[in-house]
Amino acid sequence: MTVSKNINNPVGMGGGKRKKLSRAERQNHGPHRNLDRQGAADQKAELVRKMREKAAAAEAAGQAGDDTAKS
Repeated sequence: MTVSKNINNPVGMGGGKRKKLSRAERQNHGPHRNLDRQGAADQKAELVRKMREKAAAAEAAGQAGDDTAKS
């Protein structure tokens, strides 16, 4: 059996074994992408939260230092 080297000509691929991809999946917008995007959004939200906490802590420490310097 000949093996094709062209993706558009699935000779030798088992005749129907390949999954039929929807248009969205062919354009890489399938359901897996939605999960990836949700995971990335969660990571970003966590990072932003941590940065805000650090900034608030640094600001509080800076204000405490200013109070002692004024006294």
